[in-house]
Amino acid sequence: MNVWGHFKTITKHRIEVMKNCFAVGLYFQGLTHDLSKYSPTEFIEGCRYYQGFRSPNNAEREDKGYSASWLHHKGRNKHHYEYWIDYSAEAENTDNKRGGMVPVRMPKKYLVEMLMDRIAASKIYNGEKYTEEFPLKYYERSMDKIMMHPDTKRELHALLKIYAKYGQRRTFRFIKERFLK
Repeated sequence: MNVWGHFKTITKHRIEVMKNCFAVGLYFQGLTHDLSKYSPTEFIEGCRYYQGFRSPNNAEREDKGYSASWLHHKGRNKHHYEYWIDYSAEAENTDNKRGGMVPVRMPKKYLVEMLMDRIAASKIYNGEKYTEEFPLKYYERSMDKIMMHPDTKRELHALLKIYAKYGQRRTFRFIKERFLK
């Protein structure tokens, strides 16, 4: 168990997301981002599976076949697209084949917090090797496999491209002055 290492990593991550959220005017999201990571359900497993170079949830998933910490986390944090998966209203009609789980469009403030989360995670886990293209490259490796609302997926991809091409300062100004308006 690496209590100190895990605590430092999640706190450093939260501070980075907080700074980024504040820069675009999302003060509440910045202050409350990932507070559930300090809950016993998430913190204990995070310490147990801490490695320092990737999310402990991945190691827990590899060990157990699932991540109890992640299941807890995604159900409490609206900046994760998985939070925004619901049953289709058509699912109630058992004769309708189109029912089932469907992604719901994320409100823009949570989509921006998700962007800030991805940027911060890329910075924390890549350290000195980090470039502003890392969050985009990470997203593009998995974007075809994830269950995210098409509009949310398109907007996130566009913001990541802007970030990779124009950098943090210009991207955050665009988000604050245009995207969130």
